Amino acid sequence: MLNKIVPYEENYHDKLIDIWYKAVCHTHTFLTDEDIEFYHQMLQNGALKEVEIWLELNENKEPTGFIGLDGTKIEMLFVDPKYHGRGIGSRLIKHAEKLKGSNLQVDVNEQNDGAYTFYKRFGFVQIGRSELDSSGRPFPLLHLVIKS
Repeated sequence: MLNKIVPYEENYHDKLIDIWYKAVCHTHTFLTDEDIEFYHQMLQNGALKEVEIWLELNENKEPTGFIGLDGTKIEMLFVDPKYHGRGIGSRLIKHAEKLKGSNLQVDVNEQNDGAYTFYKRFGFVQIGRSELDSSGRPFPLLHLVIKS
């Protein structure tokens, strides 16, 4: 597999939105269809342009997953469900560490046990909790940082 991590380009936008949608439907089972549509519109309307995006391309030069960074904070990390378990998320985290150093931080939905477990494997620990997400919606967030 000749996977390659590359910076965001506009021509990848729709494919990344599709990856986000499939991943959220697969992993965020606590969200209603209306909630997913709310976040989908946010992403569709420019949220990808507000962060530094890196994506992994497969051997066919198709995006399989992406990470969005705001400084040392991981704002989003999504992998197409058909590629889960193949190390894409891990490679994207390692790429972020290479770029930003080892003081990464991330917020994870409290109800998303899979994401919490994933980040714990990299040494992330919880340092706080918010009752609402960044959109003010009632989905508690766990604030995590890498403990070095």
